[in-house]
Amino acid sequence: MIDMTIDRRELADFLRRSRERVRPQDAGLPSGPRRRTPGLRREEVAQLAGMSADYYIRLEQARGPQPSPQMLSALARALRLGDDARDHLHLLAGHRPPAARVAGDRVGAGLLHLLDQLPGIPAQVLSDLGDVLAQNEMARTLLGGVCTVSEHGRNVVWRWFADPAARDAYPAEEHEQYSRLHVADLRAAVGRRSSDPAATRLVERLHEASAEFTALWELHEVAVRRHSRMRVIHPVVGPVDLDCQVLLAPEGDQRLLLLTPPPGTDSADRLSLLRVVGTEQFTQSG
Repeated sequence: MIDMTIDRRELADFLRRSRERVRPQDAGLPSGPRRRTPGLRREEVAQLAGMSADYYIRLEQARGPQPSPQMLSALARALRLGDDARDHLHLLAGHRPPAARVAGDRVGAGLLHLLDQLPGIPAQVLSDLGDVLAQNEMARTLLGGVCTVSEHGRNVVWRWFADPAARDAYPAEEHEQYSRLHVADLRAAVGRRSSDPAATRLVERLHEASAEFTALWELHEVAVRRHSRMRVIHPVVGPVDLDCQVLLAPEGDQRLLLLTPPPGTDSADRLSLLRVVGTEQFTQSG
């Protein structure tokens, strides 16, 4: 299936430059004393990729047919391309890149360190499906902890639609907006993951638990959440207005959510007070 237009000139140049960067010995081939050009020969790339030399030569001459995704994967292996270069190859040939490896539930040390360096603002690391994977103390104080025992207890979309108490901290007039944001963002994640079992299971359970979710899902709205504004009504410090900024990790299935008070509001003071309250609670519980 053709997803985009093939850029034959750029594809040809990329193949040629990539071929020149591969040393024969790295591809398991003898280097030989009489090589006049750097890297692999065209015929060698064709052999390694399992295609005819004529077919590959036409690709480098910008006059070949559109290669299939399977053929591109074979070329990526033959040319020893990394993930980024492999994806670029697919895009030049007019196809979507193959599904990337995902980070899963493991949060990298860099992100965890970053959470520790943000003591004054709430911050979380979430999966693209909405699982809270890590959060700093301010986020726990403002938004509460998460349940890691039940199947979807740490998933914000599941809690929003399956647990009515999860909405108590948000103004009732904004519930519909948050519902649509959750569903549209989940739609985008499910589309990227295709037939991923975890995504399929979550959507099935949400359909079973919430008629509201089913109605919104059928609208087929898709929008990755990158920034928004929200109000959290905390029982101690009152309403806190927050700008939500989402930073995507390179793997794409994890994102860092930063919650910062908008300029010109008293939310910064309320967060400062909340930080003191959270510290006192932590000290008393210890």
